[in-house]
Amino acid sequence: MPRSLRARLLIGAGLWLAVAMAGSWLALTALFRDHLQQQVEATLATHLDQLLANLDFPADGPPTVRPLSDPRFAKPFSGLYWQIDRPDEPLRSRSLWDVALPLPQDHPGSGELHRHEILGPRDRPLLVVERIVQPPSGDPLRVAVAADRAELDRPAEQFGHALAASLAMVAAGILAAALAQVTLGLRPLGRLGAALARMRRGAAQRIEGTWPTEVQPLVGDFNAVLDHDAAVVARARTQAGNLAHALKTPLSVLRNRMQAADPALRSAVLEDIETMRRHVDHHLARARAAARTVGGSRTPVRARLSSLARVATLAHPDRAVSVTVQADDALLAPVEVQDFDEIAGNLLDNAVKWAGGAIRAAAESRDGGFVLTIEDDGPGLPVAARDRVFARGERLDEQTPGSGLGLAIVRDVVELYGGGVALDAGALGGLRVTVRLPDAA
Repeated sequence: MPRSLRARLLIGAGLWLAVAMAGSWLALTALFRDHLQQQVEATLATHLDQLLANLDFPADGPPTVRPLSDPRFAKPFSGLYWQIDRPDEPLRSRSLWDVALPLPQDHPGSGELHRHEILGPRDRPLLVVERIVQPPSGDPLRVAVAADRAELDRPAEQFGHALAASLAMVAAGILAAALAQVTLGLRPLGRLGAALARMRRGAAQRIEGTWPTEVQPLVGDFNAVLDHDAAVVARARTQAGNLAHALKTPLSVLRNRMQAADPALRSAVLEDIETMRRHVDHHLARARAAARTVGGSRTPVRARLSSLARVATLAHPDRAVSVTVQADDALLAPVEVQDFDEIAGNLLDNAVKWAGGAIRAAAESRDGGFVLTIEDDGPGLPVAARDRVFARGERLDEQTPGSGLGLAIVRDVVELYGGGVALDAGALGGLRVTVRLPDAA
């Protein structure tokens, strides 16, 4: 069974039509054949009456028959015959030539009209109408008129062919109407799919519009699920923020108190506090990112990159760097604003720390996805160390400020959207970070 609803409905309609048309053909051809046979038998009965009317009984000789009006009775093997059985020698139409009709050995009552099917000249099937008549004197006579069944079968076959062609055209018309009906009936499902695609692209947050009665409950239930998910996301964001405050504040207080402690103990405890803070930052960032990936959204790239570049340079006033942004004004990233800021902000912050003086941030749509590239003219990164920088808290230069979480958070957020992060040598001479995200559409 095909998975397509359209195919299932059309196959069902086709099977029903095939059965209905075959049954109609059988019934109509049978009715036509019965009607035609009644007509042929009625014609034979008329010929029989004419034969009896043309039958003479001379007083001094055997019965004689005056010629009948239908010329086929005089043409040999024409398919129309008459025969009169009598005790001595039967009388036959010229069309029988020297052949006698093998009438069945029954005993019909006098005057009753009987019908038979027999084999006649040249083994052709015949329809026979006969009657027993009593002459003025002598023995009863058996009078029969026969016609070739081709008179019945040929028109019935022609009618069957014409009826089959007509029913085929009717079936084709009904199937075309069924196709149109199925297409129109399933159109709301196509609209529903388009509405879901718009949601994935971030062009809509709910399924809107007027829907058929049968589809409206599904739309309502789906919107209710979306509302529930939005509430879950909001609660997750709130809980992530609350957790950040709940953990960071005690850690800050503990760090401040340890400043007056014994130097040896203070160094060890402060190191543990810093490790805890890095883990808290990392997992909170990942939790917030995971919560925000529910539902599709779009972020204007050029405006956000320009804003993030200004923030990154202001955060490091001791670094004299220039950030060049290359992106179309209409370009949109398939992520939420907060996640884009998390990705691009960390990468720009890292580039400002290491750049010699120039940074380039470029974004474009490529191969059905979104590509963000940030490179600098700094010292770069050895190939052997490129995998290490994604480890949580890994810092290749302890003299450079930071928590060592930037690239790890970037990778985690990007992977939540089904993308990837790659490191290589850039055209400016330093490190180039390339982020690829699939288009949500």
